Amino acid sequence: MAITKVCGIETEYGVHAVSGGDLSPTTASSLLINGYVARLERRIGWDFEDESPGRDARGFARDGALPPEVETHLVNAVLTNGARYYVDHAHPEYSTPECSNPLELVTFDRAGELILARSMEAARHLLPPGEEIVVYKNNSDGKGNSYGTHENYLVDRAVPFARIVQRLTPHFVTRQVFTGAGKVGQENTDSDERVTFQLSQRADFFEEEVGLETTLKRPIINTRDEPHADPQKYRRLHVIVGDANLAEVATFLKVGTTAFVLAMIEDDFDAGRDLTLANPVAAIRAVSHDPDLHATVELVDGARLTGVELQWELFIRARKYAEERGLSALGDEEVGRQVLERWEHVLGALESDPGSLSFELDWVAKRRLLEGYRERHGLAWTDRRLAALDLQYHDVRPSKSLFGRLHMERLVSEEAVERAVTEPPETTRAFFRGRCLQMFASAIVAANWDSVVFDVGADPLRRVPMMEPLRGTAAHVATLFKGCESPTDLLERLGS
Repeated sequence: MAITKVCGIETEYGVHAVSGGDLSPTTASSLLINGYVARLERRIGWDFEDESPGRDARGFARDGALPPEVETHLVNAVLTNGARYYVDHAHPEYSTPECSNPLELVTFDRAGELILARSMEAARHLLPPGEEIVVYKNNSDGKGNSYGTHENYLVDRAVPFARIVQRLTPHFVTRQVFTGAGKVGQENTDSDERVTFQLSQRADFFEEEVGLETTLKRPIINTRDEPHADPQKYRRLHVIVGDANLAEVATFLKVGTTAFVLAMIEDDFDAGRDLTLANPVAAIRAVSHDPDLHATVELVDGARLTGVELQWELFIRARKYAEERGLSALGDEEVGRQVLERWEHVLGALESDPGSLSFELDWVAKRRLLEGYRERHGLAWTDRRLAALDLQYHDVRPSKSLFGRLHMERLVSEEAVERAVTEPPETTRAFFRGRCLQMFASAIVAANWDSVVFDVGADPLRRVPMMEPLRGTAAHVATLFKGCESPTDLLERLGS
């Protein structure tokens, strides 16, 4: 049976210094993070011991491939909720702690938005009067530059990577019909095609089917093989093809449907025709460029399907998979049922009345907002005011966010999100990492996804490995922390 799809989201936020003089994006990002972590008892840095972004899942990298650079000199902190908060390629990046199911991940992704909003407030106190750093949860600056929102999924190492590529690509090309964040215009293309509004902020920036890069010649399937877990048992599928979502339903479906497809791939469950695409790169742009959802993609057998039709094929397989194999791979059976129900509901609405999803999906909500404004003021789609509204939709400041005014459907409570700002999830190893930082920060030298390094006053430093993502949970170690008065107590209990 497929293993539980432990998952996470890494979001690079757009950053802009208002009246900031020569403040560079890297400096602005550093101010944001330093301002936030300054309130913590002690800032715990990231341990780069196990970083290996150049390892390729195919066992090779093509000539000229450029693996991501590890920027060890920039601010990099671990938070008490088990997340990582750091500067990555001149952007503030929030990486959620590992979560065991899609709904839990929605909560911790939302917590990241709160952390960025509070970082802006903290940074304001570090800047001269009248200066401000503004953050956007989006993927494009409108000037030809794109920054990522990456997902991560735990996958069985035994699954052939070629099978992952073949069966996952059709999903990545077409899931944007419900995961797209919406965008005015187009970028990164020499085409004469005139796109007024499209589904995805990222689709224009993908130029390869498979590859290692993340910033140039971006591939639909990324091959980085950096498991952050037992490498003999697991791989971490690093997904770079998604948009940054504010709508909770979109995030839930983005992760939940992908977890389903991966579970089917892992169990070699392929109850249906071959959905391999003839030209995935052209297809991902074609689907994005048609918000009316009529564009078709060609399969290798010559058949053509719309993005919604292809998603129906995947949904029907997922429902059959759930009936025959169960829902354990989704981490929580009730959450798995919710994914299937929402998937079916959204596809039905996209087929019959996409506008009815304006309180559930980002691209639908944004399109309705922009079209209303455009019609009231008689504007062409090329009017700069529409691009400005597009950007303001993603503004993380509660007082400025257009998204925040739309009364979008919520799946998780504000209380749960507030708690997730400081408390780790209880269902993965992030619980152990977060609880260690809460209780013994003064004795922790560094931490990363798969270890915590202690300094208890005697040589050598003590590294506690966490190679199993589903161990170190509250069920496993909560009692271990009870009665521990020092990190030495904790280490002795772990040793015994």
